[in-house]
Amino acid sequence: MSNFYQQFKTIVNFSEHVDIASTTENIKKGIDFKGPNVWILAFAVIVASVGLNVNSVPVIIGAMLISPLMGPIMGTGLAAGINDYAFLKRSLKNLGIMVVISIIASTSYFVISPLSLAEPTELLARTRPTIYDVFIAFFGGLAGIVESARKEKGTVIAGVAIATALMPPLCTAGYGIATGNFAFFGGALYLFSINSLFIALSTFLIIRYLKFPFVQFTDPQKQKRVRRSTSLFIILMIIPSIYTAIMVIQENTFNQASMKFISENKGMENSYIFDYKVKHTPRPSTLELSIAGERLSERQKELLYEKLESQGIYRNQVIIKESSIFDDSQTEETMIKSIFEKNDIEIGKREELIRHLQSRLDTIKAKDIPYQQITKEIEAQHPQILSLSIAKGAEISASPYASKEQIIAIIKWQEPLSQEELTKLEQWMAIRLNASNVKIIQLSNQ
Repeated sequence: MSNFYQQFKTIVNFSEHVDIASTTENIKKGIDFKGPNVWILAFAVIVASVGLNVNSVPVIIGAMLISPLMGPIMGTGLAAGINDYAFLKRSLKNLGIMVVISIIASTSYFVISPLSLAEPTELLARTRPTIYDVFIAFFGGLAGIVESARKEKGTVIAGVAIATALMPPLCTAGYGIATGNFAFFGGALYLFSINSLFIALSTFLIIRYLKFPFVQFTDPQKQKRVRRSTSLFIILMIIPSIYTAIMVIQENTFNQASMKFISENKGMENSYIFDYKVKHTPRPSTLELSIAGERLSERQKELLYEKLESQGIYRNQVIIKESSIFDDSQTEETMIKSIFEKNDIEIGKREELIRHLQSRLDTIKAKDIPYQQITKEIEAQHPQILSLSIAKGAEISASPYASKEQIIAIIKWQEPLSQEELTKLEQWMAIRLNASNVKIIQLSNQ
């Protein structure tokens, strides 16, 4: 066991792979926001805003790779870890500048953007933090600082920038301001704060684990004041982190309990649950149940409360709405009318979704290639054609990584075309298919 422990310790230990001086210098260089960094950040924010606006995940990922957001956040964790109060103030100042620039850029885009979506799912996903966001930010931050600290740098930082998703919440906050939806604004900033807080916390923990040297001062009194100030900041960073994690865990647990209860208790004798809503507030979270059918008796309500309590949801957290009920005071006509009204609402939502999906399907169909017709038209120009294969793809450059759409055609001839004829055919296909990038690969039958 002793040998196994020593081997395991050797495998997981990475202290000898760390360059403390280089790490400190690189992180300090990465916190400044002026000149090119400001413009790069603003452009990246607009790209991410476009991606959120049209629900395009690849565009959002590309914007996160462009943006220089990690610097000030990791700088904050480093400053707290080495008791560098001046560097801490500088990091927080630049973090504030970063947030302001991002919100101004995204707000400007959404104010002038003519695009609007009935269901902006990528925007909505950035308004409500979950326990998964906490885990991603914390462990992503750990990966980021370990990567920054080691001597041989890799591509981990780019992955951390994507995984922790710092930019989309700031873009969503700008959307909230542009549209006057302050629920979006507050939720998005809350998510960004959680991500930033846990990345900084994970950076601080690794810095202390690796025993980075504290900043020393010639004046002992000044050093004592700096350490007190930095310690206070660390406490203010850790306590909200713990509180936030507990709150998010509680909300996640409540969501899971609510979904489990609904799945197990849809029907109740002559009544049924046709809808439910979960609301999270600083007070206890609430579950609102909408019930249709006959009015619940006191015994049925009590049984319902007991089942809810078995899932950890207390009766003061439950709101029962019997809006589509049938009792002696209602006529059959009234009850049927109420049910039909609710059905009409549901049908309207489904029709809107169908229209949205049909629109996307029409867009995809419009880009279809008329393979057989293209073959006939090429054959009319070049009778020696034997076969044609056409495919849509992407041309990707290796350094720097960038991609653009491309149509590739593989044509087999009896005799290959000359380079001049091949160029003319590529130009013709580009016009015929309304594509800017067409590549023809010709094969000979000989």
